[in-house]
Amino acid sequence: MKKAAARRRASRAAGPAGAVPEPTAHVVDTPPAVKVRPVKPVGPPPRRQPHRMLVAGLALGVTAVLVAAMAGVVALLFNQQRHAQAEEARDQKFVDTASQTVVNMFSYTQNDIDESVNRFVNGISGPLRDMMSQGNNVENLKAIFRDTNASSEAVINGSALEKVDDTADNASVLVSVRVTVTNLDGVNAPSKPYRLRVIVHEDDNGRMTGYDLKYPDGGN
Repeated sequence: MKKAAARRRASRAAGPAGAVPEPTAHVVDTPPAVKVRPVKPVGPPPRRQPHRMLVAGLALGVTAVLVAAMAGVVALLFNQQRHAQAEEARDQKFVDTASQTVVNMFSYTQNDIDESVNRFVNGISGPLRDMMSQGNNVENLKAIFRDTNASSEAVINGSALEKVDDTADNASVLVSVRVTVTNLDGVNAPSKPYRLRVIVHEDDNGRMTGYDLKYPDGGN
């Protein structure tokens, strides 16, 4: 004969039967409040600072090069201007010497024939000087001027540089002159025009003299 299964007894909390147990309160710990920092806006990354000493050195170097270049240009222009002025002054001196040679040749008075002829001779060189030095040409010229019993005045109408020979240091100058002869009574003879080509020579000391005289084609 089988044993009856053991019955499971229900258990309950101690206390009077039929009473409803009171709920048990559970206390939950609240974590402390966390402070939240404000979020800064995200901007572009910081720029890398250049090497100031290197930049300053490069700037000074470029400035020095520019200043040197400008100084070179100014010096070149100054030298060119000075050379041009010197060349212009030399050309003018050729023209002035040729004009003065012609004036000395044609101008005299009865009171200063010796001085006038000597001034002309002292201002010439080369073939012209050789011609005057031959024989007694200087004294003969003085005698001719005395025989005229007159005075002569030369006025330059115009003069122009024709060409310059830098190898021989000579220049060709065209001179237009008008000569007026006045007798002892003060009466002027009709003036005569002359056109001459005067060769002027410059020596090693820069002194210029009348080197030769020629009449251009068609000259009187």
